[in-house]
Formats: sequence, structure tokens, C-alpha cells
Amino acid sequence: MVRLPSLRGVIDRRILVNFRIEADALDAALPDPFEPRTVDGYAIGGICLLRLTDVRPRGFPALVGHRSENAAHRMGVEWDEDGERQVGVFVPRRDTSSRLTAAVGNRTMGRYHRADFDVDEGEGHYAVAMASRDGETRMAVSAREADGVPDSSVFDSLADASAYHRRGAVGYSPAADGDGFDGVKLTTDSWSVTPLSVEEVSASYFDHEMRFPTGSVAFDSALLMRNVGHETRDVGRLCPATESPTDGSGGAANSSTDEVPVSP
Repeated sequence: MVRLPSLRGVIDRRILVNFRIEADALDAALPDPFEPRTVDGYAIGGICLLRLTDVRPRGFPALVGHRSENAAHRMGVEWDEDGERQVGVFVPRRDTSSRLTAAVGNRTMGRYHRADFDVDEGEGHYAVAMASRDGETRMAVSAREADGVPDSSVFDSLADASAYHRRGAVGYSPAADGDGFDGVKLTTDSWSVTPLSVEEVSASYFDHEMRFPTGSVAFDSALLMRNVGHETRDVGRLCPATESPTDGSGGAANSSTDEVPVSP
């Protein structure tokens, strides 16, 4: 398969909603080789509602860039690879408003589904809803900027929640051809998050009782990122017994960079 070049752009708005999940329940929902990454005994899953602007191949000017609304379901995971424990996220499904993003993403990021988005933002308040065109997935969140994470969160502080997401730099999704998992590494030029107070949230993937039994999933916390330069790099394909993925230039996916890793 021909892999795609690195993509450069701006994270105009990124909302990360976290759910705490009973570790056994998430373990049963994850494919091999992934296992839950836990915090205080709980697994962490969630949704990401992401607006990207100025997206273009690295080296091209921003004026040729593309804009899109995107959504993903994500779960913090660990796995063994070449005798070392790896940390990242498993992304079972991605949705986008953009036909171009869907076409490009399907080549290297796992399958992208087309979706419609309803966005209302202003004065520190964010209301974003997504409905996939195939009728399979819906998610929505209404939230306002806050001073810290909820007292009920498994994260002791905003710094702890921030560090958790900052470490998960590589995300894997089921390959469009069904053969293993395609991976990307998302890095940012800087790192800063703002806590959100969530008024309403729903996510059909985590509400599915055949996947997650009643009581095994609960809202935990939410974070916001705004106006951050980013780069997305293909890290190759992962199967249960594969060699370390590379960044496409012959180096290991965990090679050092001046940019800040951020989970997809």
C-alpha cells in the first residue's frame, strides 16, 4: 500500500470528553493486541470532536489547506511490541464532514465515515453534535469552560488529566481492508488544555449495552484545546505480531521530535 505524506494543519477546536469504564468491560471490547490503560483502576474511553483548518501536505502553504469537522471514539490502551510496553489509543471509528478527509483518511488512518455536524460556539460555551450518514453513530456535547476537573474524576487534577492525554501520541484504527490496524502519530507545536464543565453528553458507541453493560461506563471529565499547530504522521500498520511501525522515513515511531505528542 502507498502510504500518505505527513499532513500539517491547525487544531482550531478540540473537545475531549472522558468516560471512566470498568476495566474488564473495556478489555472485552478491545481487539488483540490492545489492553486497557487504567487510571486508579478504571479504563478511560471517550469522544473527540475536532475542527481542523489549514490541513495540507507538509511543506505546502497554509492557503491551500482544507477545513473539516471530525469526530472519533477513542480508548486509552497499552500493548506489547518487540518486548516493550507501548501506550496509545485505539480508535474504533472516525467520522468527518469532509469528502476529501474521508478519501485521504481511508488510505492510511483506518476507515472514515461521512457525518453531519451541528456546531454552536461562543463566549466560552461549546455545543457540538454529530450524526453519521450511515445511521450507526451519534454523539453530542454541551459544555462551558471551567476552572478544573470535577471532584469525581479519576484524575486528581487538570495537570494529571493533561499528562494522560499528552502521553498517548499514537492511535490505531481498524484498517479499511480489514487486515490489522493503521496507525497515526499526532504531534502539536505546543500543549495547553482548558477544563470544561459538561452540561450534557451522549455517545452512542459507549451507550450500547451489548458492548458495555449498564453501569460500566460513566462520565468523568472533559478538556478543550484551541488554535494549536499540529502534524499527523503515518506510523504504519500494526498486527498482533508485527515489527515496530515507522514514521515513513525509516525511523522508529517513537523517535524524538521538537513537537509535543498528543493523542489522536
